[in-house]
Amino acid sequence: MKYRQLGKSGLMVSELCLGAMSFGGDGYWKVVGALDYPSSKKLVDMALDAGVNFFDTADVYSHGQSEEILGKAIKEKRNEIVLATKVRGRMSKDINDVGLSRKHIIDSCNQSLRRLGTDYIDLYVMHSFDPITPLEETLGALSDLVHQGKVRYIGASNFTAWQLMKALAVSKENHFEKFVSLQAIYSLISRDVEYELVPLLRDQGLGLTPWSPLGGGFLSGKYRKDKPMPEDSRRTNEQQNFIPIDLDKGYAIVDALEEIANNHKASISQAALNYLLRKPAVSSVLIGATKPHQLEDNLQATNWEMSPEEVSRLDELSKLNPIYPHWMLQFTYMDRTSVENFF
Repeated sequence: MKYRQLGKSGLMVSELCLGAMSFGGDGYWKVVGALDYPSSKKLVDMALDAGVNFFDTADVYSHGQSEEILGKAIKEKRNEIVLATKVRGRMSKDINDVGLSRKHIIDSCNQSLRRLGTDYIDLYVMHSFDPITPLEETLGALSDLVHQGKVRYIGASNFTAWQLMKALAVSKENHFEKFVSLQAIYSLISRDVEYELVPLLRDQGLGLTPWSPLGGGFLSGKYRKDKPMPEDSRRTNEQQNFIPIDLDKGYAIVDALEEIANNHKASISQAALNYLLRKPAVSSVLIGATKPHQLEDNLQATNWEMSPEEVSRLDELSKLNPIYPHWMLQFTYMDRTSVENFF
């Protein structure tokens, strides 16, 4: 296992991060996975044995069950682990038990600490933007938690570029703690972060921790053109089929991943993960599993490196459609490199 800085912080995290969304399986989250403690502990131990030191959960995952299970599973090696959890989602019918208000953040942090069985959270992530709470209130509350020693670093997830940049500006202006990372959907079938967010992250020095790197399982290799949809697959469940996919492009990407994987004696899933590890700004890729063999395969993704030519091939197959103002900026930037085209 290799390790990288989380953004420009001094924190080193493994290239793969084990997500605990499948731990517990209560209510809505049952469609993702319903692992009990023994099954979850087995996956955690496998990850630890492979050198993973980064683990991610959230208070809303199975209404706190995921935090409880993960906290118990890592207890013996807590000081060696970078533990991330999230806050933002609704946790009860209480009108204030949601969002990024000072009240909800502080109450939620204390509850997460209790469920995780720990005195501190290494990375406390805002699960999404809160449109009604001023960023000054949110970031002030987070800074207080850092100063109290309950939280060590803060991060964002599912923010737009303007929301993230505004948050960074508010932190600078008020001498608050700054986000060190962004957790965002990123894969060969979901490269939207490259329009605005990746340039922002590279400019400001934040680390990117992609979620759903296999596109909800589409890039695992079990979805192929002209073959029936697997009956037990996540994408056959309406709740999990929320990631938009251009199927023709997606099937072509999977075919290319298979060829590249074969060149490295690897699996299609490994190739999809390896591709992301070659991309700028990525600090650690979040992986999840419900079965040991899935995790065992994913963990091998860091044992080899895709060549620049293979990355370029996948870049071309999965390239984004130009949108305004990007196509206009690309045209205007030409005058910085080519005088002849303008005179």
